[in-house]
Amino acid sequence: MESHGKEELKGPVLHIVVVGFHHKKGCQVEYSYPPLIPEEGHDSSNLPEEWKYLPFLALPDGAHNYQEDTVYFHLPPFSGADMKCVYGVSCYRQIEAKSLKVRLADVTRETVQKSVCVLSRVPLYGLLQAKLQLITHAYFEEKDFSQISILKELYEHMNGSLRGTALEGSQVFLGMSPRDLILLHGLTVCVCFLLQVLFYVSPVNRLVEALMTVLSLFPGMIEHGLADSSHYQPKSSVSEDISLLECGFGEDQTTTTSTEPPSRTSPDSSESDWETLDPSVLEDVPKDSETGGLGLGVEHPETFDPEPGVPITVQPQGQSAGQGGQVAVTQGLVSGLEEDQYGLPLAIFTKGYLCLPYMALQQHHLLSDVTVRGFVAGATNILFRQQRHLSDAIVDVEEAKIQIGDPELRKLLGLTTADLRFADYLVKHVTENREDIFLDGTGWEGGDEWIRAQFGLYVHSLLSSTLQEDNEKLLADWGAPFISAWRITHNYRVWFSNKHPAMAKITPGHPFQGQYSAADLKLRFSHSVQNSERGKKIGAAVITTSRSVVQTGKAVGQSVGGVLTSAKSAMSSWFSTLAQPAILATPAASPEPQSPTEAKP
Repeated sequence: MESHGKEELKGPVLHIVVVGFHHKKGCQVEYSYPPLIPEEGHDSSNLPEEWKYLPFLALPDGAHNYQEDTVYFHLPPFSGADMKCVYGVSCYRQIEAKSLKVRLADVTRETVQKSVCVLSRVPLYGLLQAKLQLITHAYFEEKDFSQISILKELYEHMNGSLRGTALEGSQVFLGMSPRDLILLHGLTVCVCFLLQVLFYVSPVNRLVEALMTVLSLFPGMIEHGLADSSHYQPKSSVSEDISLLECGFGEDQTTTTSTEPPSRTSPDSSESDWETLDPSVLEDVPKDSETGGLGLGVEHPETFDPEPGVPITVQPQGQSAGQGGQVAVTQGLVSGLEEDQYGLPLAIFTKGYLCLPYMALQQHHLLSDVTVRGFVAGATNILFRQQRHLSDAIVDVEEAKIQIGDPELRKLLGLTTADLRFADYLVKHVTENREDIFLDGTGWEGGDEWIRAQFGLYVHSLLSSTLQEDNEKLLADWGAPFISAWRITHNYRVWFSNKHPAMAKITPGHPFQGQYSAADLKLRFSHSVQNSERGKKIGAAVITTSRSVVQTGKAVGQSVGGVLTSAKSAMSSWFSTLAQPAILATPAASPEPQSPTEAKP
C-alpha cells in the first residue's frame, strides 16, 4: 500500500470504518481507524481512488426501508500494492434523532443512518459479521456517535482473536446455509460456465447470503478462490483503450500472464491469446503413463446396483491434510490461486471475472465495462434487473427462479436426468424426516456440511469425467454440449493445463449415473412443468378449470367445456414439444447413488 502509507501487518483486519448519510453530501465516511489515508486524520471523508465506492457499498441503496441490514462487499486492491481482494462486512442501523444524547448540528432529519464496517484481508464473512453486529449494537446504544473508543477496541480485538485463523472448517461458512436454498444445482452450472449472473432480492443480507452460499458449494472457492475477484477500475479511471485488456489488472494479473504454463499450453500466450486458445490443445491428452496417472482410461462402472436394505449415502473422503490438520494447498502455477491437490478452486474469478456480492448503483457501469469479462453480482436496485441485456442469467431469490433469456444458452445449461436425480436426492435428504446419521468429515446427513460434501463429489467427478474424451456414454450424463462448451472456458483451461495426480483417486462418471426408469420420467415431467412456459400455462389452465367446476357445482355448459378443452389443448401442445431424453444402452440399475463403500473420494 505504498501510495497510501505503510500497510499495517498486525492482523487480518485493515480498517474499521463508520459511514453515515449526510443530508447534503449523501453517503460519506465519517471515521476510520486506522485512517484510510494515513496522511489525513481519522475523521477525514477523503478516500483512496480505488475505494471511491466504499460509502455506497457500506450504506446500501434503499437502506432507509429497514431498521438494520448486513452487507458483504469486495473492494479492489490498491494499484501497485502487494495485496489481493479486500473483503468488506458492514452492519447498518438507523435510530431516531430525538433519542440521541448528543445531537450534532448536521443531524437535520428525524432518523440517523449509519454503518459500521470491517475491511479485512480474509474472507471470514459470517465470523466478522457476528462480532461486528455486537459492537454496532453497543455503538448505537451509546446514543453518542462521538464515542469512538469502542471502535478502536474492536480493531484491536479482531486482529488479536483472528490472527492465525485457518481458512477452513465451519467458521469459513458461518451464515452460508445451503439448506435454505432450492436453486443450488442450476446456479452451480451457471457459475461454472462463467456467465454474467445477477442475483436480485431485498434486503441486502438475504442477497449476499444467497450468493455466497452458492459459491460455497465450489470446493475451496470461499477460502482461496476470490483473491482476484475485485480487480476493476473506478469509472473515472477506466479507459476504453484496448491496451487495458492486454496488460491485465494490476500486478497480480501481470504475474499470472507472464507465468510459463505447463507444456500442454503455449508458454508465450498472452491473456487474450489464452481466451482464444485453439481447442485442439485439449485433444493432445497423453496416456496414463505420461500424466502420472490422471485417471485417463481408468475403467469405470457404467451402472450401480446397491444392495437392498443398505442405507444409501454419498460420503466423499475428506481432503488430505498437511501439518496442523489443515488442508494442504500450494500456489497454482497458472491460476495464481492457492490450490489443493485436485487443482481446486477453479480459476473462475480471475482475468477480469468479478465477484461482487453487493453492487451499488454507482457501480452499474461495470456490467458493460469492456475490461470486465463476466461477473457474479448481487443487486437490490430494480434498475439492475430491468436491464436484462447486461446479464446472461438473473436469479430472483425471492421467487426462487433463474431467468435465462437466450433459448440456446438455456438449453445448453439444462439439467440431465442424472443431474435431476442428484437434485432430488438432496431435496429428499433435506426435507424428509429421516433417521439421524452422522458421517465422519461431512456431519449429519442433510446438514450444511453434508450438502457441500455432495457438491464436492459432484465437481470432482465432473472434472475426472472431462478427461474421458472418447467416452460419449459417460459424458452424456453430464450433458455433452455443456462439457464441450465448458472445455473452452478460461477456468477449465487453467485447470487442464496443469497436472493434478490426486485426480487418479477419483472415479470418472456421474455419481447418479444409471439406466432410466419410471421415476426418472416423473422427475423430468415435474422439472419441465416447473421450468417451461408451456408448463406454467398448464398449471394456470388447471387452476381455471378447478375454479369453474367449483363455481358451477357441476361441469355443464359450454363455458366449463371450453375451459376443459383449453386445459386439454395446453397439455397436448406441451407434450408434443417435450424432448425425450436419449436412452443410454446400459444394463438395468437402480437410479440411486453409490453405497458408502463404493463412493468416490
